Amino acid sequence: MKPKVLVTRRLLPEALAYLQEHARVEGGKSRRGLTRENLKAKIRDKDGLLCLLVDQIDRDIMDSAPRLKIIANCAVGFDNIDLGEARKRGILVTNTPGVLTETTADLTWALILATARKIPQSDRFTRNKRFRGWELDLFLGKELTGKRLGIIGMGRIGMAVALRARTFRMEVVYFDPCRLTPQEEKTLKAAFVPLDNLLASSDIITIHASLHPGTYHLISAENLRLMKKDAILVNVARGPIVDEKALARALARRQLWGAGLDVYEKEPAIQPELLRLDNVVLLPHIGSATYETRLRMAMMAARNLIQGLKGGRPDHLVV
Repeated sequence: MKPKVLVTRRLLPEALAYLQEHARVEGGKSRRGLTRENLKAKIRDKDGLLCLLVDQIDRDIMDSAPRLKIIANCAVGFDNIDLGEARKRGILVTNTPGVLTETTADLTWALILATARKIPQSDRFTRNKRFRGWELDLFLGKELTGKRLGIIGMGRIGMAVALRARTFRMEVVYFDPCRLTPQEEKTLKAAFVPLDNLLASSDIITIHASLHPGTYHLISAENLRLMKKDAILVNVARGPIVDEKALARALARRQLWGAGLDVYEKEPAIQPELLRLDNVVLLPHIGSATYETRLRMAMMAARNLIQGLKGGRPDHLVV
């Protein structure tokens, strides 16, 4: 008999069809997520769970799933899952690493450019029929060529962002608890610096760190004050790495020039003041949102799930 699987939210059709070949599948077609009570009710008789990063899978949820063997997270990060609790119960947890590196690096640069050149503001201005002709000082932005790019978190995505900086002949510095090898630094033309040095000296700062207790509010009010007043901050990693209230205050007071955000501290909620500011670009968490990448993610999560349910070792095992 096929194992029973719960998919918490809409999955791309190709991945859902693959799951249906190997399991009895519930869910996977609705954009709306399950409430916690619905999730607890539906997971009771399931052997496997395919969830997204917006689904909080904690001890309470696991208590409702006595048959659960594996949780396949359709995301690179897995801070939405209580790994310690899963390990204690012998529940496998998988993720989808490596597939979104290039896409997220591209989105990072899209945010850098959109913020530096005031692209969204200019688009709204033009659509509102306010354009009356060329003006010398209309929507003056910031040049990137030759500036210093500071990268916080030099994993796959951070390195891909660094490689793209060559196009703009930028000086690249980075901070990461795990320093790159000398050869990697040479290849990327990136120099390791302490975090406070990076914050104080960089013109553009991008965040690509993972979320854990050590990075929660890493960009605090104090660290925001270290940044240049004409600096740009871009976050495509995890929202809670930045103290969102402090960032909103800093932007409102023009303590820094601008920001580009794809993630938020309490998604989908956004600090109300950010919504009113004209020096921040806000995106709805679309860092990996190309069809090709999201399909690779969905198929990887589906394969991880079926591998675990068949008693094998999933390709991308976290615990």
